[in-house]
Amino acid sequence: MEPLGDFPTLLREGDQDGARVALARIPAHQSGHDTHLLTLGSRNGQGTAAEANATPASGAWTAPGTPAARLRDRGFRAVRRGGQNRGMKITARALNRATLARQSLLGREPLDVVDAVRRVVALQAQQPAAPYIALWNRLSDFDPTALDAAFAGHRTVKATLMRLTLHAVDAADYPSFRAAMEPALRGARLGDVLFRASGLTAVETDALVAHLLEHADRPRTAAELGGLIAKRMGAPMDSGALRMLRACAPLWHSPTGGPWSFGTRPSYIAAVARPGTADPDAAAAGLRTLIHRYLEGFGPASVADIAQFTVLPRTRVRGAVESLADELERLEGPDGTVLYDVRDALRPDEDVPAPPRLMAMWDSVLLAYADRARVIPPAYRKQVIRVNGDVLPTLLVDGHVAGVWRAVDDGIEATAFHALPDRVWEELGAEAGSLVAFLAARDPRAFGRYDHWWAKGVPGADVRVLPGG
Repeated sequence: MEPLGDFPTLLREGDQDGARVALARIPAHQSGHDTHLLTLGSRNGQGTAAEANATPASGAWTAPGTPAARLRDRGFRAVRRGGQNRGMKITARALNRATLARQSLLGREPLDVVDAVRRVVALQAQQPAAPYIALWNRLSDFDPTALDAAFAGHRTVKATLMRLTLHAVDAADYPSFRAAMEPALRGARLGDVLFRASGLTAVETDALVAHLLEHADRPRTAAELGGLIAKRMGAPMDSGALRMLRACAPLWHSPTGGPWSFGTRPSYIAAVARPGTADPDAAAAGLRTLIHRYLEGFGPASVADIAQFTVLPRTRVRGAVESLADELERLEGPDGTVLYDVRDALRPDEDVPAPPRLMAMWDSVLLAYADRARVIPPAYRKQVIRVNGDVLPTLLVDGHVAGVWRAVDDGIEATAFHALPDRVWEELGAEAGSLVAFLAARDPRAFGRYDHWWAKGVPGADVRVLPGG
């Protein structure tokens, strides 16, 4: 039998003014230990009416020390759980609430932008507006100029990483994430038919990447990078091959201006800290770090979920998870699947209320799992994730996708996939008013280029235009 972890002394707290508190109990017969308590609260009471309506619970328990102190700083209360709790079963609804809590979607939080990006691990960023709207959904009093400054100062960086697509991540996470993804990025891009047609060997390719990085010590446009390669090779490289070469190089996107820091003509700069190529030890260490960070932001999760999030082979992911066995907790998912999580993880009660949200395109919570039913009901998946991979902006109601939205001249057009209560429409209306005001100063028709999906037809039970202001 494995030794049980130690438990901190439990302290009693009174009512918290303006806070939303929910008491979660993990039954002793499931955990193998005494009942554990978890309290979730909003530190400053800020947020929409939907977030403030829940009633504080008197006499909730909390525990001191790390990592609870870290959660306290973010407006949450949690107790430390001992041991690995092998075999503890978790419900589908509890998994949903764990994701929402870690992604700051149970209540907007007063976090610094850089800290917020680190907390949520990664924000998909192929559309420039997406990280901004993602943070608007998660932070109280979010100031978009703070994210502008974080990108400009390279404290938050935009680069090709997980799923071989663009993400905004904390600069401190980039070296490990890049090392973990290096084999996949290199294999996918340099193995692409567009690049193979160049006839370059691996040694020649590495020399070209090094040449790019040497001259990308300041922002360079795609045309400038192409010119550097042409000068080195004595002839222009085919545009497709050049695109693949660029994509596999450790380059950050450099802000070019516009409403969301990055325009349609990207500029690149060499990553400040980056792993070497063909370094299996660095790749293995990076993957262990990436998995731990993923579980912090999206756990509990299965090997298949981690593989989906990263687009790495399951065998490689499974080996890395096994090497982390002493650091992770094992749980049983609703269907019996083995799930992994970091110890002392935040897992609120499944009955904690989840306020409605107007999620950005490609929001990470929609794409972080192989089992997307955690957030997207299976019946709605094809209506949200389109045939070409576009992921439409969604209505999140009670923690699950309930429809889609788009910005229109009169406000936010919301299409609900099923009938929603009047109370929910009122709460969505409040969110829409706030979002319209947020977009007005930068780009009132954010994601407008994707309106063609609505022209082709988006089935829904109810369509309403929610006015701004």
